[in-house]
Amino acid sequence: MSKILQMILSGMFFTFILDFFLFLGIKENYIDAHGIQLYYNILFADNQNIFIFTFFTIILGYIIMYLSNKIAVVVITTLFVASAATLIPPIGNYVGEILFMQKNITLKTDKFSYHGDLLYNGRKGISFYDYELKKIILLDKNKIQGNY
Repeated sequence: MSKILQMILSGMFFTFILDFFLFLGIKENYIDAHGIQLYYNILFADNQNIFIFTFFTIILGYIIMYLSNKIAVVVITTLFVASAATLIPPIGNYVGEILFMQKNITLKTDKFSYHGDLLYNGRKGISFYDYELKKIILLDKNKIQGNY
């Protein structure tokens, strides 16, 4: 039983480190680059996927505990390099776009209609790049009509 607990805890530890660097790169090179006002902790907490985290926890824990050290080092190093690659501005921006951006959509409020790119869908607001205004605006989620 203790070997399974060690497997889970070591998998969680390494998955957390990989996750940290992934979101750090996205925060630095996508969120901050677009001027979106968002704390790192909120980004990290709101965008966790428990199924992906659990999957990597189990897989990494198994690799670390039950496979040879050479295989574990190669796998962990490869995943770390891939996760830390988001610290490179074009890669971090691209990953942020894949995860958060919705291109060419229309949002409507009671008075106005906005056409552009949804950059980030936050807890209370939406960061939106409007094509006509040619700038990023923050819209209140409670005032948007329809689905987005």
